[in-house]
Amino acid sequence: MTKLVVAKFGGSAIGSDGMLIPEIINRINNLKKDSKVIAVFSAPLTTHNGKTRSLTDVILEQGKNAENGQSPSLDIVKSTYDKILQLVNPENMEACKNTIDLNLKKASKALDDALNAKEFVDEVRSRALAFSGEILMSHVMNYVLKSNGIKSDSVDFDDWPIITDNNIESTNFLASKSRENMDKIALLVEQNDVVTMGGFIGKTIKNVTTTYERGGSDRTAADLGILFHKIYETSIDFEKDSAVVSADPKIVESNLSQVLQLSYNEARLAGMFGMKILDPIAIKEIVENGVDIPIIITNMNDPEKTTTIKRVLDEQKGHPIKIVTGKENCAIFRIETNLIQKLLTSLEKDKRYSEFVMLSPFTKDGIEFSRILFLDGDYVKRNEKYLLGFDSLATITYNRGVITLIGDEMWRVQQVASRTSAKIGDAGLNILNMDAQEETSRIIIVVEDADDNIRKAIKAIHQEISKINFI
Repeated sequence: MTKLVVAKFGGSAIGSDGMLIPEIINRINNLKKDSKVIAVFSAPLTTHNGKTRSLTDVILEQGKNAENGQSPSLDIVKSTYDKILQLVNPENMEACKNTIDLNLKKASKALDDALNAKEFVDEVRSRALAFSGEILMSHVMNYVLKSNGIKSDSVDFDDWPIITDNNIESTNFLASKSRENMDKIALLVEQNDVVTMGGFIGKTIKNVTTTYERGGSDRTAADLGILFHKIYETSIDFEKDSAVVSADPKIVESNLSQVLQLSYNEARLAGMFGMKILDPIAIKEIVENGVDIPIIITNMNDPEKTTTIKRVLDEQKGHPIKIVTGKENCAIFRIETNLIQKLLTSLEKDKRYSEFVMLSPFTKDGIEFSRILFLDGDYVKRNEKYLLGFDSLATITYNRGVITLIGDEMWRVQQVASRTSAKIGDAGLNILNMDAQEETSRIIIVVEDADDNIRKAIKAIHQEISKINFI
C-alpha cells in the first residue's frame, strides 16, 4: 500500500512573514521521498510594532474594529503575503499574486459585511479568517512548492473535504459526510507528490464556511488521516520546534528528558492539561472513528528527534511518569450526583464539549455530590446560566489551577502521590484537592490559581520525579 503523510505546519513552523518556509520546503522534500504528502497549513505569523502576531489575531482585531464602526484594514495581512510572494519564481509569480488578491478580496468583503451589520460573528467571521489565513496560505504555499520543482496542487474551497455541522464558530467534523466529498482531494493526491490545504476551516453541506476553535488545524490533519487511512498507509506528522519533553521547556529549563512514545490516552491528557503537543480533540476524533494511525511529533530543527503517539505502545522501559504539566484558569463545578447525567449527556451531544475531567465524588449531609473540573474557566463563565440550569443549587469555584502527572504505567512508581504532594508543600503551596485514580493513569493536584503557583508546582514536582531512576 502506498504511504501517505499528512504533515501539519503551524504558524510557528512557518515563521514571521514566512521566514522559515525554506525549512518547510526541506522537510517536504524529505517526506515525499517515500510517501505522498498532504501539507496542512495554519495562518502565518507577522511582525507588527515589534511584536510577533498570528494573522488570525490581526483579523479578529479588524473584525472587532468593524463591530465598533471603524473601517477595517487588511494592510498588515497584505504586507505579510507580499513578503512570502518573494519566494515564488517568475513563472508562478503572476498566478500567485492573483490568488492573493482574489482571496483578500473575499476576506475584505466579509469584514465590510461585519462593518455594515456591526457584528463580527458566525459565517462572516469564518469567511474573514479563512480567506485571509489558512486557505490563502495553502494556495500560496502551493506556488512556493511549484517554484522549487515540487509536483503539487492545492485544494479549492469548492472541493473542500472537511464537512462539518452547523456550529459555525466551534464546529464539529462529520466523517460520513466528508467521505462523500473527498473525490477531488483523492484525485489530487493520486496525481501529485504534494497537496496543500488550509487547516482550521470546514464547511457545512450547504457550503456555509465554518471554523474549529483555535488550534483547529491539528484537527484538520487528524480528520484527513481519518478520511485516507483505508486508501493509503497513512501517518500524521506535526512539525514543531521540539519533540515532546517531560515538561514545558518555558517553565522547566533543566533536566528535561525526551519522550519517545506516548499513548493516545497520555497525549490527550497532556494536551488537555496544558502541554502544547496537539489539540486533544484531534486524538478524540481519531479514537471515536475507530482509527489507529501513528502520529509523529517532529523537531523541525533536528528531524531525527521525534515522539511517536500510538494507540498501543511498544513494550515500555524507562521512567513511567512521562510528563509533568499544569493548567491555569480552571473551575470546579459541584452538582448532586443524581442530577449530573443529564448535564454530561448535554455537554456531549448539545455542546460537543469535552474539556473537563470528573473528580472523585464526596458526600455531605447524606447527599452525594459529583465534581467536574473544567479546564477553561472562561468557558464556564460564558455558560454559567446553562450549567446552573441543571441544578440551581450547584456551586462553581473559579481561580483554580491544576498540576497533573501523565503516564499510563504510573502505578509502577512507589509513593508517587505522597512524594509529589510533599514537594508542593515544600514550595509553599497549599493543596486544595488531590485526585489520584489508578484507572485513569493520572494524578491531579488542585491549587489556587494565583501569582506563579502553577509554574512553581510544576518545577518542584518535575525536580522530584527526575530523581527517580528506572531501567
